[in-house]
Amino acid sequence: MQTHRPLPRLSFGAGAPTSGSRELPEEVAVALSFNGSTQAVMMATPADLTDFAYGFALTEGIATPQDIESVEVVETPHGLDVQIWLADDAEARLSKRRRTMAGPVGCGLCGIDSLEEATRKMAVVPTSPFHMTPSDIMAAVAALPGAQPLHDATRAAHAAGFWSGKLLAAREDVGRHNALDKLAGHLIRTPHPAGAVVLTSRVSIDMVQKVAALGVPILIAVSAPTAHAVALADQAGITLIALARPDRFEAYTHTDRISKETAHVA
Repeated sequence: MQTHRPLPRLSFGAGAPTSGSRELPEEVAVALSFNGSTQAVMMATPADLTDFAYGFALTEGIATPQDIESVEVVETPHGLDVQIWLADDAEARLSKRRRTMAGPVGCGLCGIDSLEEATRKMAVVPTSPFHMTPSDIMAAVAALPGAQPLHDATRAAHAAGFWSGKLLAAREDVGRHNALDKLAGHLIRTPHPAGAVVLTSRVSIDMVQKVAALGVPILIAVSAPTAHAVALADQAGITLIALARPDRFEAYTHTDRISKETAHVA
């Protein structure tokens, strides 16, 4: 299924309107079904859906990769059904994280049926020797646009990337939560060193929860965080960096992971 297509449009500005077309992203209803029961419906970009299945299962506390026996993407007249089959002992976690509502684009907390589930406890990220210099952080932000072909074509997609010395992976989606889940699903099935998650979006509490579930020590975003997201990142042991650009950034929590630049001796 294609991820974008051209649609006609009129462009207004100085002078007379001009006709033409613009590439716009596809936004498809994607059901995430576990053991035959739909757990969530997201409006999402129809790509990297196996990654989406694994990442969503992990970051929502439903299942680990070892619990997943198979994933199949089935096209239906109304959208895509991502059918995830779990081992029997994962059923209890599934019932605790049940979702009963269809969510809008990558809705982070839609359908959770209790306040306790929305603000669930997070595991503290494991201790890691991974550090980044200010130059590393700015380089990570500068590298992400080069891995955003859908955004380049449409100007209407979010991205989540993984940096460790260089950009090792990136995923795109019309929804910011979906992009992060797709990245998570790729990372948990691919050997990789310690590193940082880089986002094109703002940082809300659900984004921090997902990064904590992934166990990544540093989260970098181009937009600002919410106050609650800063508090949760601090509790989870995550270094939260926001308003990041190729020439500047702001750090909010666990700044000890930002190391000094190494002087180069000629």
